[in-house]
Amino acid sequence: MKTISCMNIDENLLRSFGAEDKTFKKKETIFNEGDHAMYYFQITKGKVKLNNYNEDGKEFIHNVLGKNQSFGDALLFLNQYYPMNAVSLDNSEILRLPRSQFMEMLRQNPDLSLEMNACFSQEIFYKLKMVQSMASQNPIQRLTGLLNYLKSYHGNDCAHSFPIEFTRQQLASLVGLRVETVIRALKKMEKEGSIVFKDRKILY
Repeated sequence: MKTISCMNIDENLLRSFGAEDKTFKKKETIFNEGDHAMYYFQITKGKVKLNNYNEDGKEFIHNVLGKNQSFGDALLFLNQYYPMNAVSLDNSEILRLPRSQFMEMLRQNPDLSLEMNACFSQEIFYKLKMVQSMASQNPIQRLTGLLNYLKSYHGNDCAHSFPIEFTRQQLASLVGLRVETVIRALKKMEKEGSIVFKDRKILY
């Protein structure tokens, strides 16, 4: 299935509406859960992790995003608070555009709104597919649903080209399985050819 790499707006266009270049060090927080949504963020270098922590301090990772990808944009339309944290995984460079200028950019460039709607629709589609997979008792089906969802953000249909940025324990937490079950399922998926292991990384 063809996917759309959400969302990559021309950097010159962003800067023409007042976007500023921000640098974040490794492990530095970009925003916290509960902060008011004030900016459109687009990564020009590095990686960003979106996460939460439960009451026991256990981390839940929503996604890991890289160069040319955006985050936090959907909440700008709701005028809401961030339901997650954004943390820089590497030394990262990010374009940050204030909400008012972001809205003005969309008003002057309506085609961007159409592209953004397509991205939001894609995200909802893959989230629903992932939720459907989570209802399965089959560990491989659960993992496949999760991997498809993660890969959908990167617009890459090639097999074994997408690196999974999660540990086995994190994958287990995301799909609600024991880590031993996930390890066995991944080995079976490797035998079936749906994933490959390279330098201890999973390629999907």
